[in-house]
Amino acid sequence: MISRAFQQPILDCLRNERKIAILYGPRQVGKTTLARQVLSQLPLKSLEINADESKYIEVLSSRDLTKMRRLVDDFEVLFVDEAQRIPDIGINLKILHDSLPDLKIIATGSSSFDLANRVKEPLTGRTRTFVLHPIGLTELRQQMTPFEMDDQLENWLIFGTYPEVLSRGSSQAKSIYLKELTSAYLYKDILELSGIRHSVKLNSLLRLLAFQVGSLVSLKELGNSLQLNQETVLRYLDLLEKSFVIFRLSGFSRNLRKEISKMEKFYFVDLGVRNAILDNFNDLSQRNDAGQLWENFLLTERRKKLAYQFKFASGYFWRTYNGAELDYVEEGGGKLDGYEFKFGNKKAKPPIPWTTDYPEATFQLINPENYQPFVL
Repeated sequence: MISRAFQQPILDCLRNERKIAILYGPRQVGKTTLARQVLSQLPLKSLEINADESKYIEVLSSRDLTKMRRLVDDFEVLFVDEAQRIPDIGINLKILHDSLPDLKIIATGSSSFDLANRVKEPLTGRTRTFVLHPIGLTELRQQMTPFEMDDQLENWLIFGTYPEVLSRGSSQAKSIYLKELTSAYLYKDILELSGIRHSVKLNSLLRLLAFQVGSLVSLKELGNSLQLNQETVLRYLDLLEKSFVIFRLSGFSRNLRKEISKMEKFYFVDLGVRNAILDNFNDLSQRNDAGQLWENFLLTERRKKLAYQFKFASGYFWRTYNGAELDYVEEGGGKLDGYEFKFGNKKAKPPIPWTTDYPEATFQLINPENYQPFVL
């Protein structure tokens, strides 16, 4: 069992803060398992509710304190799993939180765009939010040496780090699971909660994005390829991001005349999902996208590191109209850091416009020889 980075912070939240702990994240990343691990460390009587069960939905959407009090009577902790399935869950949790100050509450949800809408406004100031990712290298490092991590690097680039993937031994078993994951779960929240009836366009959009990892994305070109208008493309991208399938980087700019700032790049939350969408689990020696995988991997793991260490920084790409570029720029804590990602042994120097326009900024090349400090 891999110890998750948020286990202790969630435990501390429930012990020491009068806050509702909200745990978001993609399906199958271990939210329920993590919540149960936390509860097992609390010497308190807990009630676990699966929001798929209608008998609980009726009570927890009732806005009736008497009904809800009967449900949680004699329990010290309430755990609501897949809370986004309960109508008006936010206002009902608010009633419980305000009326029963000794009751500790933890809720999980797969669909940030829906659960956030139902929770955010009614529970303003009453929650502590945690976003759980697929397993991070920061978590794997507890059980692996640096050498062992290097040895597994290609596996992570191809199959990602979903908990179930890490527990399956063969490449075939991993690929079968990922194909099932993308077909059964990838669009489930979006289709159920957004009013979109068919996943064909979403799948086509994701395939286009998978081919364009690390490249500037044109909404106009996406729309033309999919025969959709730009507003619909933007909506689909927003839904895919809020349901933890993709994330985006915007352009960094302090000089709008020289630097590209209006276009974006898109990456996948998990590379196993990206490769499943393309149905490509070939070894790196048989691929022409190793550089794209490397860039996506580093950005994904960097995001996990910052999240799990509660470090606040903004990430961008940087590119000028004359073609000078950096794969990643991070701004936080009064510092500006630039990074270039290379999967091979190529050398890289900071672009002259970068050192000229931002003399206070750093520059570093990240490759397979030195990546671990960047993501750990």
